[in-house]
Amino acid sequence: MSDPYQEIVNGQTVLRLPLRPRHEQICARLHQRVARIVSSLATTHLLPVRTGIELSKENIFCPDLALVTAASDKLWLVAEVISSDDHHADTVEKKAIYGEMKLPRLWIVDPRYDNVEIYQGTPYGLSLKKILSGRDLLTESLLPGFQYAVHELFAGDPAAEPARYDF
Repeated sequence: MSDPYQEIVNGQTVLRLPLRPRHEQICARLHQRVARIVSSLATTHLLPVRTGIELSKENIFCPDLALVTAASDKLWLVAEVISSDDHHADTVEKKAIYGEMKLPRLWIVDPRYDNVEIYQGTPYGLSLKKILSGRDLLTESLLPGFQYAVHELFAGDPAAEPARYDF
């Protein structure tokens, strides 16, 4: 398990509980796959896991995965891996704030259902484009060559090893 950490969401300090092994495994897999592609791009940087990002004085988030532009350090893609212990902050509050700030891309990676929700920014906020599961491929047009089969991201059998895969 990881250490607890804090975020500020709508001016309120939110204590995030230690993350369980399955959460961390999924997060590590996603980082490794994205890092392979980003290493060859001059336009994008991958921030370390849960780097604190000040979006405003009222909102300081620590996303599981964050990509910024090389030229301006502008946040353009965030992936939040959901934790069953405190998913409300990620699935409701932070998603709304990402929409208000016109984040171009948001991935909600949900180990509870082994799926990935793909959102794209619009002039009116975030729009759900698709929900991926099973053998669907997670891709991103702004990351040429990136693809990840969703079943590989969530590999393992939570029922067979509940303590190991508890998220």
